[in-house]
Amino acid sequence: MERRRAVITGLGWATSLGNDVDEVWAKLLAGASGIVPIKRWDTSQHTSKIAGELTDWDGGPHLDHQDLRRLDRFAQFAVSASIDAVNDSGIDPEAEDPWQCGVIIGSGIGGMEEFESGHARVMEKGPKRASPFLIPKLMINAGSANVSIRYGFKGVNYSTVTACAAAGHAISDALRAIQYGEADLVVTGGSEAAVTPLGVGCFMTMRALSTRNDDPAHASRPFDKDRDGFVIAEGAGVMVLEEYERAKARGAKIYAEVCGAGMTGDGGHITAPDENGTGAAEAMRRALKSAGISETDVQHVNPHATSTPLGDMAEHRAIKAVFGDHSKNLAISATKSMTGHLLGASGGIEAIMAALAVSTGDCPPTMNLENPDDGCDLNYCAGAAQHHDVKYAMCNNFGFGGHNISLVFGKV
Repeated sequence: MERRRAVITGLGWATSLGNDVDEVWAKLLAGASGIVPIKRWDTSQHTSKIAGELTDWDGGPHLDHQDLRRLDRFAQFAVSASIDAVNDSGIDPEAEDPWQCGVIIGSGIGGMEEFESGHARVMEKGPKRASPFLIPKLMINAGSANVSIRYGFKGVNYSTVTACAAAGHAISDALRAIQYGEADLVVTGGSEAAVTPLGVGCFMTMRALSTRNDDPAHASRPFDKDRDGFVIAEGAGVMVLEEYERAKARGAKIYAEVCGAGMTGDGGHITAPDENGTGAAEAMRRALKSAGISETDVQHVNPHATSTPLGDMAEHRAIKAVFGDHSKNLAISATKSMTGHLLGASGGIEAIMAALAVSTGDCPPTMNLENPDDGCDLNYCAGAAQHHDVKYAMCNNFGFGGHNISLVFGKV
């Protein structure tokens, strides 16, 4: 059967830089940082004390006190960002066929805050004092489930769980659901809220986090020789993906088309990437093939680029392997330098950035790239945004376990 086209008609996110898409996009283009000292809990016993934290989060304009009580923080982010995306799309949810509307929202960890508080309560007061809301709040599918419930969407509905590749896999699955007629509209992306004592502590003992605590804004340094680990962050990035012909017929605003997706597994180490990025490179090649384009058609890449010593170099080698001589022509924006690493939600906000790059031609800067690592000789938009005629953009995300996902976005 002929594959249908899928386009992005609505955007929404919750980030440490804010929640309004246009406002945050302007901040990113200006090189603003959302990385701050952690304020919500005592970090005195932690060697890493910084994060892309939503310090003043109160549910935003959409969630009331009851929502905050019954939803874990990660699900709050997912629901809030989804409401913004649906509102931005201009659809009337009540007028839609609910069986043709789906929700696929990924998360790497899910309700960690609820898990921690619930466990502490049981240890202190006994199992009979466990909250009956504990499981519905901490389960990873709570994000997609609650969005589905809010709108009464009854089509495809689940969560992807592939560590830091989760949101990318969610968007890939949403693309295929639309391509093959399983849905006409899918709310998709990722959400995460692991800036907790346990979450930060575990990554800390893995020696994965930056300890540049006295200079948060300069702690995340993708491709820089002085990088010392990633900066953990929280939030959500969600988009409305819609079948192209119906979106065009209703006069929808279209940001970009999701043209293709490529997925692979490293089949190697549970946390470390293949040092040559072979799995990442194959995911990129498959994404290009899925989109029906060649390497030279791409102008912009939003890389995974977490600011870890191994990961950045592996991806750099993968980009060079895939794009060859054309890699010198790419505008590469490592935006985690400003947002930090949102784990399973990173692909959600970065897919939005890639779509906006296609829509506007603006490629955000890679901040803090002052001393490029050996061999890092590409155009990383170091220190300042660049404007290009972006017909196609690629977004990469890689997760613990060797999960690789690459998405291609195109101009409509």
